[in-house]
Amino acid sequence: MTINKKEILTLLEEGIFKTIMNTSHELNIDSYVVGGFVRDYILNKEIVKDIDILCIGSGINFAINVQNSIDSTKKINIYKRFGTAMLKWKDYTVEFVGARKESYSEDSRKPEVKAGTFLDDMNRRDFTINTLAISLNKENYGELIDTFNGIGDLNKGIIKTPTDPDKTFSDDPLRMLRAVRFSSQLNYKIERNTFESIKRNQNRIKILSGERISEELNKILMQDKPSNGFILLDKLNILKTILPELESLKGIEEVEGQTHKDNFYHTLEVVDNISSKTNNIWLRWAALLHDIGKSSSKKFNKEIGWTFHGHEYVGYKMVKQIFTRLKLPLNDSMKYVQKIVMMSSRPVIIAEEIVTDSAVRRLIYDAGDSIDDLLTLCEADITTKNKRKFEQYHNNFKIVRQKIKKVEEKDNIRNFQPPVTGEVIMKHFKIGPCKEVGIIKDEIKNAILDGEIENNYKSAFNLMKIRGKSLGL
Repeated sequence: MTINKKEILTLLEEGIFKTIMNTSHELNIDSYVVGGFVRDYILNKEIVKDIDILCIGSGINFAINVQNSIDSTKKINIYKRFGTAMLKWKDYTVEFVGARKESYSEDSRKPEVKAGTFLDDMNRRDFTINTLAISLNKENYGELIDTFNGIGDLNKGIIKTPTDPDKTFSDDPLRMLRAVRFSSQLNYKIERNTFESIKRNQNRIKILSGERISEELNKILMQDKPSNGFILLDKLNILKTILPELESLKGIEEVEGQTHKDNFYHTLEVVDNISSKTNNIWLRWAALLHDIGKSSSKKFNKEIGWTFHGHEYVGYKMVKQIFTRLKLPLNDSMKYVQKIVMMSSRPVIIAEEIVTDSAVRRLIYDAGDSIDDLLTLCEADITTKNKRKFEQYHNNFKIVRQKIKKVEEKDNIRNFQPPVTGEVIMKHFKIGPCKEVGIIKDEIKNAILDGEIENNYKSAFNLMKIRGKSLGL
């Protein structure tokens, strides 16, 4: 089969591929385009800008020769530990690697690597749909090579290992997460034997690093419908290992005829809802974790039924534990997720009650620049199937948004600092740092948020003098 898509042809006829073919011929080394670039071409997806080149020999030496043919003044990036090299061509990133065969030990996913043939390299790949290659050799230039019927599996829409799945997943358990990711990304089914093998080998996930797990979770979370991936992780018994806090939300308990909703499936519905509104991965993480504290805060009260009091604070603390375990960034991204989780019920309370300016001011002040994202999460959190309630809740949030806009325009509360600083207080009363300074600052802040004074220097300064006098300053 010969490739005939326009952009591929451009690469084959006048671009980097032609240069690679000439280098292959000069060095008498076979080379091929492999990986996602080929798969996505077959699927008629947008051509990716990352190209993987397989050569039967040293990938580093081959890359150096290709770069010299393009522009010998530019250096390439060499990764000796992995036997790979990378160069830039126009807006493409081209990575070169030599064909290899691998052997694994029981307690590690890091293989012992030896030079191998083209077939050795295809044998070590994760799925048949990733074993497709385009020849860059002069005798069959541009021909599609399909060793393991990858085209057939693409047409059937299945994820299947090219060799024994038990060995594939035991050798490198990351491939189990990749199977889930490809399944949710492409909307493919995992072939039955491959599926059962993942279930048999799921305990091998425990040898993976947090970084590897979170990398795949992020890719699943960034799909159009992330719930597909998380439901599949649960069916494969993987979720309980990598994200037990989410798995523990599963199930509905009943006491004296009273039940609660299944918070696991509710959470996934919220994640899908928010994914249709934003590509902010940290807001998607906040949606995934917003009810994470409900499992441990769940209680039954005979008077009012099931309660989850304080689940937001419990969830807030759990976020850091989860981010630490998964080696997710413990920086502003984590703090953002914590804030959204902690405040996830605040707008709901305001929406259900008479909306006062004071309540809205405090919400804006506490949420800061995250206020819009917080409201987006709360709207995504509406999953009731009762049409009347669904419309009512959304209308309530429209009112809240309108109120926020008016209060924000009038009072300029978001991220505000009290107009009178601690330095001004100390200078006026001729005092040093002390608890009275903090008391006065808090009084001014609360007075502004409660609407008792305007958010300006004059009003704040007058209150400062009054409050300072009452404190004996």
